[in-house]
Amino acid sequence: MSWRMETPPPLPVVHPRTWTAGHVLVPLCAALCLLPSVSTGVALLAGLCVALTVGNPFAGTTRALTPRLLSLAVVGLGAGMDLRTVLTAGREGLGYTVVGIAVCLTLGVGLARLLGVPRVTGLLISVGTAICGGSAIAAVVPVLRPQEHETSVALGTVFLLNAVALFVFPVVGHAVGLTPHQFGLWCAMAIHDTSSVVGAALRYGPEALAVATPVKLARALWILPLTVGLAAWRRREGHEVTGRVRRPWFIAGFLGAAAVVTVFPSLEPVGQGVAAVARQLLVVTLFLLGAGLTRATLRAVGLRPLAQAVALWLLMAGLCLGALRLGWAA
Repeated sequence: MSWRMETPPPLPVVHPRTWTAGHVLVPLCAALCLLPSVSTGVALLAGLCVALTVGNPFAGTTRALTPRLLSLAVVGLGAGMDLRTVLTAGREGLGYTVVGIAVCLTLGVGLARLLGVPRVTGLLISVGTAICGGSAIAAVVPVLRPQEHETSVALGTVFLLNAVALFVFPVVGHAVGLTPHQFGLWCAMAIHDTSSVVGAALRYGPEALAVATPVKLARALWILPLTVGLAAWRRREGHEVTGRVRRPWFIAGFLGAAAVVTVFPSLEPVGQGVAAVARQLLVVTLFLLGAGLTRATLRAVGLRPLAQAVALWLLMAGLCLGALRLGWAA
């Protein structure tokens, strides 16, 4: 019998993980955004800087987290508001919302034709501007079935304008002498995404926030009827429609939180604490939004879609501001 020493199998080669500056900066900046001293504008700018300089290695995770955190933040903000005030603001803004959406969609489709923007891309930009930015675009994707680059173009243009609005709107509001109530209405009617509406209103003051949030959420509810209407239109044209309509359940959570604190006044201190946490959670959300922007998205945005988005946004912002200054909306 011969004895041989068996050669042990080679150990697997473990390649060290490549760490970049983004692996450190993204979680570090997100944690710093929890500090009360960090504002919404600073958070968004920090996210943009990180994404466009060192890159975001957690892009998939941050994109998935952003809508969840935004929903939680909106629900938490409801705990700091009186339900009666919320319902009054929402009811007052209902008429402006209906008119604004109709005007925006009409202008958006007209501008797309004038500028030669592809039909589906122009419609995505118009829907995002009319209702609630990225959320509305995501809701109608199963209905319109755009190509991937068309969705990226629409999301990219809306995101860029949201970032601009967060910084520009408070400056313009103070320059023209808008009251907090007027500014809250203007934000809710003229800024795309809920995150930027709430972020801009926070910079203007608590009264602006109390008006902007319910009016914006009332506007977001139009995702459902608009998506159903677009689906019916596409079917009539012979197109296949797939997927389910996304329902903005966080609106019910916002109203429920406001109702609990209103019905049980003894819970008001707790509600204010929850709202304070929610405001800072919104700051983190805006950082993640900024960190989600990629160079590829910027490259995908063409001049014509960008021209349509900018022209439509300026027209709607100008019309809403003019209505407020003339006393047609108050």
